[in-house]
Amino acid sequence: MKKRSIVIEPYRHRVALDPNYAEKTWKILEHAIHEIYNHNSSQLSFEELYRNAYNMVLQKFGEKLYSGLVTTMTSHLRQISQSIESAQGEIFLEELNRKWVEHNKALLMIRDILMYMDRTFVPSSRKTPVHELGLNLWRDVVIHSNKTQSRLLDTLIDLVLKERNGEVINRGLMRNLIKMLMDLGLSVYQNDFEKHFIEVSKDFYCCESQKFIESCNCGDYLKKAERRLNEEMERVSHYLDPSSESKIIKVVETEMIENHMHTLVHMENSGLVSMFVDDKYEDLERIYNLFRRVPSGLTIVKDVMTSFIRDTGKQLIMDPERLKDPVDFVQRLLDLKDKYDKAITLAFNNDKTFQNALNSAFEYFINLNARSPEFISLFVDDKLRRGLKGVGEEDVEIVLDKVMMLFRYLQEKDMFEKYYKQHLAKRLLSGKTVSDEAERSLIVKLKTECGYQFTSKLEGMFTDMKTSYDMMQGFLACHGAELGDSPTLSVQVLTTGSWPTQSSPQCNLPSEILGVCEKFRSYYLGAHSGRRLSWQANMGNADLKATFGKGQKHELNVSTYQMCVLMLFNNADRLSCKEIEQATAIPMPDLKRCLQSLALVKGKNVLRKEPMSKDIAEDDAFFFNDKFTSKLFKVKIGTVVAQRESEPENIETRQRVEEDRKPQIEAAIVRVMKSRKILEHNNIIAEVTKQLQARFLPNPVVIKKRIESLIEREFLERDKVDRKMYRYLA
Repeated sequence: MKKRSIVIEPYRHRVALDPNYAEKTWKILEHAIHEIYNHNSSQLSFEELYRNAYNMVLQKFGEKLYSGLVTTMTSHLRQISQSIESAQGEIFLEELNRKWVEHNKALLMIRDILMYMDRTFVPSSRKTPVHELGLNLWRDVVIHSNKTQSRLLDTLIDLVLKERNGEVINRGLMRNLIKMLMDLGLSVYQNDFEKHFIEVSKDFYCCESQKFIESCNCGDYLKKAERRLNEEMERVSHYLDPSSESKIIKVVETEMIENHMHTLVHMENSGLVSMFVDDKYEDLERIYNLFRRVPSGLTIVKDVMTSFIRDTGKQLIMDPERLKDPVDFVQRLLDLKDKYDKAITLAFNNDKTFQNALNSAFEYFINLNARSPEFISLFVDDKLRRGLKGVGEEDVEIVLDKVMMLFRYLQEKDMFEKYYKQHLAKRLLSGKTVSDEAERSLIVKLKTECGYQFTSKLEGMFTDMKTSYDMMQGFLACHGAELGDSPTLSVQVLTTGSWPTQSSPQCNLPSEILGVCEKFRSYYLGAHSGRRLSWQANMGNADLKATFGKGQKHELNVSTYQMCVLMLFNNADRLSCKEIEQATAIPMPDLKRCLQSLALVKGKNVLRKEPMSKDIAEDDAFFFNDKFTSKLFKVKIGTVVAQRESEPENIETRQRVEEDRKPQIEAAIVRVMKSRKILEHNNIIAEVTKQLQARFLPNPVVIKKRIESLIEREFLERDKVDRKMYRYLA
């Protein structure tokens, strides 16, 4: 049986539509829109209105509905616009805001009624949605009306200016109106308000900054600029759009800071230099925070700071009065560094750029004075002799760290090493160091900074002191009974090379001392065959028991040279300087210092000089001072030693250091050439300088001479074609 398919045909009967349907329905909807705008919406049936709008769209009358809406809204908005325009004075903005709020409420109701049209007809016919249409009509009919547009702009900007001048304004109203412009579109906000607001602000801050510059000092100006910046940020947060913040801040930064940077930092009696001099940390912090906002602002601050520190340091370095006291000189350097460190920490947020600039300035002026390495060593010597007595371990470390900071600035670190070794030797041999721990701590810091080679000899000095102590214990155990009433001897055996000993003429020791010295020599050489002992009388000291007039007894602590001089007066009442020199063989410069300290220092003048004068001549006579008195039983008589080297001594020390540098420069040249094989002259200079700058800055002329010396000794050869090229000879 064949299957039959069933087809259901559509209902063919058409319902006749009232020809006036569209007009009647629209009249109902138009009336509803009028009622909504007239605040009578409570009497309306929104369900019925929605159904009418729905049916109109369904019956293809969407275009009539949409165009009717545009016409009706436009008509109402024209009436609203006239109402706003007629508002007088301050009522204008309030009327505009009230009408805007009412329009928005009406718009929401109208959109709800026409929701179906919004969802179907509007997208398909590419029309503007109802809510957006209402905003656009408000913009075109109300805001962009001839009278309202310029009046609104002028009134808003006038209110901002009033607030800038200290008047109180209605910020809530401002916020609502600015938000209205934003709701109408970013371009409306920008073109109708922001662009003009920025231009007016530029003029305002240009005039105000000029007025402030002429009437304020730098600190007060910066406070005003900072306050204006904060006010503008606050203004944005209260009623402007966030997108305006960067623009208005840029205006304030440009007009109040960037355009006056040079004037501000160089202001007489209040600029950057005065802030540093007077420790005005708040003003410095303010200038840092404000100038960092503008291009090259911090660069200007850094350059002025660097220039000032360089000039200040240069004045200190070159002041002959300051150079008379090396310890005070270095302390002033440390105080200067502390001052600017504190400013950078408190005011500049510990900015590395400023720290580097400070370090660069200090390195510049410290190395202007060739005596800086010596003075820093003298400062260390003073602190480790007496300056750190009773000071806590942490404070000692702080002082040593500060010394290391200055040490890092030195280009001639080997000069410091030379002086430091001399001063350390004197401290160790005289037992005058405050703390072995502090001494070792500084050596560890130097070792960390410069490597083992820098401190190996310094560590050897401590080793010798320990070995010497053990040696003396052995000597006394072996020969103690034989010595009897002989003078008590304490010997430090110093390894040649580790100590800064110089070949000095052998002075004639008193016969009472010679015997026990020979016993020690025999004992030492018996224990260490193949070694040679050479007495360094210029580095020793002695304790003497002396009896003066009326049987008054004292114990005198003197140097070995002073002991040799005083012992002569056991057998003579009067001796001339020349006779003392012949008897002791002490070099004349050292002898004069001895005699000055024995005869010319008040309270310690155990000898009497004729004639009485500060300078000592060869024929001056010296007598044992019977009338010497002192409240102390133990009297320490120090040699009159200059705190700093004399000019000839300094030249001699520098020559010795220059000689020590030659093999180091040659070794560096050989290392470079061994790895490169062939190298051009300027590149050798650069490589060698780079290798040696941790210890000293070699002079290119000296490097060239060392290259010549190596060529003569056939370590290197010149290229036959290019005379500036060198080859390494294996």
